[in-house]
Amino acid sequence: MEQYPYQPHEPHHREGSGQAAGFGGSGGDQGPERGSGGDDGRGHGRGHSHAHGHSHSHSHGPAAPVSQHLRKVIAAILVPFTAAVVVGLLVLWPGGAPAHKRTGVGFDRETQQATVTRVVEVSCRSVNASGDTPTGDTSTAEGASAQQEAKGRCKKATVRVDTGKDKGRTFTEIVQPDQTRQLHQGEKVVVAYEPSAPKDLQYSVADVNRKFPMTLLAGIFALAVVVVGRLRGVMALIALAVSFLVLTLFILPAILQGSNPLLVAVVGSSAIMLIALYMCHGLSARTSVAVLGTLISLSLIGALGSLFIGWAALTGNTDDNTGLIHGLYPSIDMSGLLLAGVIIGSLGVLDDVTVTQTSAVWELHEANPSMGWRGLYRAGIRIGRDHIASVVNTLVLAYAGAALPLLLLFSIAQSSVGTVANSELVAEEIVRTLVGSIGLVASVPVTTALAALVVSADRASGDAPALPVTARGGRGRRRKR
Repeated sequence: MEQYPYQPHEPHHREGSGQAAGFGGSGGDQGPERGSGGDDGRGHGRGHSHAHGHSHSHSHGPAAPVSQHLRKVIAAILVPFTAAVVVGLLVLWPGGAPAHKRTGVGFDRETQQATVTRVVEVSCRSVNASGDTPTGDTSTAEGASAQQEAKGRCKKATVRVDTGKDKGRTFTEIVQPDQTRQLHQGEKVVVAYEPSAPKDLQYSVADVNRKFPMTLLAGIFALAVVVVGRLRGVMALIALAVSFLVLTLFILPAILQGSNPLLVAVVGSSAIMLIALYMCHGLSARTSVAVLGTLISLSLIGALGSLFIGWAALTGNTDDNTGLIHGLYPSIDMSGLLLAGVIIGSLGVLDDVTVTQTSAVWELHEANPSMGWRGLYRAGIRIGRDHIASVVNTLVLAYAGAALPLLLLFSIAQSSVGTVANSELVAEEIVRTLVGSIGLVASVPVTTALAALVVSADRASGDAPALPVTARGGRGRRRKR
């Protein structure tokens, strides 16, 4: 027992020495390393290497349960769930969005790519269609704008259509001096086409063509993810692409075909969850626990969302876009569409929380294999409290940032907080934020408890035969805190 009066500092053995001191045998992870030369060829070190090499080889391998029983329990839950998701995809698969006659309103109009070939300044009076000077009370915004248009300098832009059956055709666009978007020569734009209008009015500039800067930004994002995340980053990008495909090929067309939005969202979100988590984090017990935690939390979000959307009488039809959808497809349940959005919007943040909590519990077990499930849960939940605070704040600020123009409008109107919160437009965002936040908060204890139970059962069943390792020499009794 006094064979090693002095041990040199060996950083690569720190974890093994900390685990060896009476931790139920899991500390023998370093046995193979010591047997291969870490003990200077002494027989005592080699003896333990051969005696316990197999029983300790699992701790640094993939995060999967050692016991066959745990594998069967997890599979008994996830295999039927996965099968149900696949059946749901097959039954609800839409085969494409239904066709409809274009209304020419908002996004529902034909568009083409075009280029501004020439821009000249002209008198606004000379391009006024009526030839009369606009009149109005200059104390109002409308009157002041009318006077400015009458006396100011406008831009007369010549725009060339670059795509479609009228490729090469040009038309004129008048830009008023107070318009937010000013056209410039050589600028790429998107033009709207209305075939029923007079020929000289069939085309009009609808927006700026932003394909290049958006593509460049996406490329920078992908490069950053791959450089930092390496293989995990590549898999994350592939999972992101698959998620986008599920959204565009299944969820959106299925809702337009008349399927129940909630059912479609549940099936689609479950498919995205299974593909993204297992693709990014591997087929392991750790990932499976995160999947279970996400599934339970999504179920809670769905139940709470359904309850409070109905209780608050939220219709989901609050702006021009939702009104247009309801007008084109009256059979769509708009409140169900709102609930589907809550579930899909919460999924991304839930994945982050559940994976982080599961990984934290697994690493706690690796650091101290003697901890039972209660100790693992208490330590994991302490980490989770910090996560809750940051994630909830992030979620609320994300919704507030998206609705900032709306909040400014209410501030200008000097409406009270109660009046603002009671309006359906804001109430929708409040319900969306709070329901999603409740699900996020619940996911921390749920996932932590599941991970603690699985990893402690794994230790109890898989590492029990290694208990004799505690009889090792002085090196094995060193404890690192």
